[in-house]
Order: sequence, then C-alpha cells, then structure tokens
Amino acid sequence: GKVLFQHADGSSECGLWSCTPGTRHITFAVDEFCHFLSGRGTYIHESGETIPVEAGTLVFFPAGWTGTSEITETLTKAFMCR
Repeated sequence: GKVLFQHADGSSECGLWSCTPGTRHITFAVDEFCHFLSGRGTYIHESGETIPVEAGTLVFFPAGWTGTSEITETLTKAFMCR
C-alpha cells in the first residue's frame, strides 16, 4: 500500500492498497471506507454475510469487522481510515 496523506496526530489517513489473489483472515482495527478500483474478490464477515467487490464498489468496514477476504483477481482500492 501507499499512504497518500496522514493527519499529523495519526487520527486519519488515506491511500492506495493492492493485494494479490488468495484467502486471508482479516480484522479492520479502525473504520475504513474503500473505493475498489480494479480486481475482484469477496469479503465474508464472520457472521456469513458476503460482500462481493470489483471496480466501482464502495464499502464501509467499521472498526472490529472480522472475516475473510477471498481475492480472485489482484485487487486495488483507494481507502480512508479513521
């Protein structure tokens, strides 16, 4: 990933992030808003809820969101965290 801006007190940041295909267990430590720019995959919440993502998809992940990411095509997103 590449951080494009980080608030001086560390309270927020935005940037770009890419990840290659694979399955990973993830937890979002802070609130994160994502705009997916390319690729394809699915985020699966531990409750079973699925969120398919591809170019143009917008998703908000609240702090503590825990589940699995299944990336089938290299995924790139712009993100903002707080």
